[in-house]
Amino acid sequence: MKKILFLLVVFFFGTNSGHAQNTKTIEQQKPKIVVGMMVDQMRWDYLYKYRNRYGEGGFKRLIRDGFSCENTMIKHAPTITAIGHSSVWTGSVPAIHGIAGNDWYDREWGKSISNVEDSTSTAVGTSSKFSKSPNNLLVTTIGDELRIATNFQSKVVSVAIKDRAAILPGGHAANGAFWNENNKFVTSSYYMNELPDWVKEFNKTDWQKKLMPNGWNTLYPINTYTLSDKDDKDYENVFKGEDKPVFPHLKAGLTGTPFGSTFTLEFAKRAIDGYGLGKGAFTDILAVSLSSPDGIGHQFGPTSIEIEDNYLRLDKDLEDFFNFLDKKFGKDGYLFFITADHGGNQSPGFLEEHKLPTGVVPGKMVENLNELLNKQFGQPKLIMASSNGQLYLNYEEMEKGKIRRDVLVSVIAKELKKDKGIQNVFDNEKLAMASLPEPAKTMYINGYHPKRSGDIVVIKSAGWKNGSRMGATHGDWNPYDAHIPLVWMGKGIKPGKTNRTVGMTDIAPTVAAILRVQMPSGCIGEVITEVAHQ
Repeated sequence: MKKILFLLVVFFFGTNSGHAQNTKTIEQQKPKIVVGMMVDQMRWDYLYKYRNRYGEGGFKRLIRDGFSCENTMIKHAPTITAIGHSSVWTGSVPAIHGIAGNDWYDREWGKSISNVEDSTSTAVGTSSKFSKSPNNLLVTTIGDELRIATNFQSKVVSVAIKDRAAILPGGHAANGAFWNENNKFVTSSYYMNELPDWVKEFNKTDWQKKLMPNGWNTLYPINTYTLSDKDDKDYENVFKGEDKPVFPHLKAGLTGTPFGSTFTLEFAKRAIDGYGLGKGAFTDILAVSLSSPDGIGHQFGPTSIEIEDNYLRLDKDLEDFFNFLDKKFGKDGYLFFITADHGGNQSPGFLEEHKLPTGVVPGKMVENLNELLNKQFGQPKLIMASSNGQLYLNYEEMEKGKIRRDVLVSVIAKELKKDKGIQNVFDNEKLAMASLPEPAKTMYINGYHPKRSGDIVVIKSAGWKNGSRMGATHGDWNPYDAHIPLVWMGKGIKPGKTNRTVGMTDIAPTVAAILRVQMPSGCIGEVITEVAHQ
């Protein structure tokens, strides 16, 4: 009998000891920290276009040591910053997560509102009257799910120059989200009532003076930038205070240059130390978004010397950041991925110079349409607003004039399609029945939120741009806007590539699989098995 009791005791404690050991092993298998980086307006081809000029420790290291999903596509339209950041970290699309654009027309308030607008919180670290939060995001992020899974012992921190690029990736339960205002990092009372001391200390430095005392000149002799167009093109925009779009840029601000990325990454390092990320019993998350490349792309376009110089400098910034992570966590201690919120089209000026399909859709679309519709229907303002390539109908005026929706949409579509730059026009509520080829059809369906999107979607012809032949933009379904980089590196990642199509929405469920936590509440993506099952 004593022998039996002894064996039972041994079995009981041995089993529990094994369970504890197994649990410990599972946690050890996970990275200490997940660092997710988004480069605003980074086209996929930038990984390779400047490859011969990259050093060994930045982009080349990513491709050499990491796993690249070469055909990663955005699954929604419009392809816009706030949507892209939300979709990466939620694994969802605007139809579900609710972020329908950088802003949208709110029918209840009768005005356009920002995606992170929040009247219930106050600004922290700034005298600005406008505060922000993730309250407009209708689903959880992977960071939220990690926090829930660890009883809020994991830490989640998000940093960026743009407010939306910090707030939306961080999610609802983030320990902190920080963004830029006048070259200082700030936050809101949604997260905290006072900036941490380490942020206050960081903000004491004049980072513009420190990083670019002589303005912005090329990293290498300008005659070596042979993969870019000439420096002075009439389709490039000019920095305020400068006469021409040429180097050196002596009047450029910090956040409109490559040094804005350096500035952000320096802050990201301080955030890791300030919050002690990667030091706890559970995995932490740091979301970093580099906003400056977007401004440079809008200003000069993707064929400019400015863009090439941006990525050559970013390559060096990445090498420095990787060295920091290596030293802090060990090469096998962290999981890193890099992606983008959207790509970017070519400047119409560049395309027309080389006889490629392009054009400019003229402005004042709403005003011109309302004038035409008033003549036909006798109602003065049948279109209330335009946002994100969509038109918002005035339901009250339609009711007054007893105007059927299908009749009004038909008239608007007929008029707009007279313009060569308009490929098609559809009623958002009837997109499922529209004669629109895939993947565009599904992308526009995914991009439509019934309470926030417009009633009519206007689809431009390939290569066309609204308003101006200068600079570049994004927002369309086309590959130049929808094909983005996605490279994984670090713990558990074996070098390799895949050319099968994966979606932006597949990133969050893949991170969830690696961390063994629940997918975000609106997730529609699938696990990238080549990454998660290595």
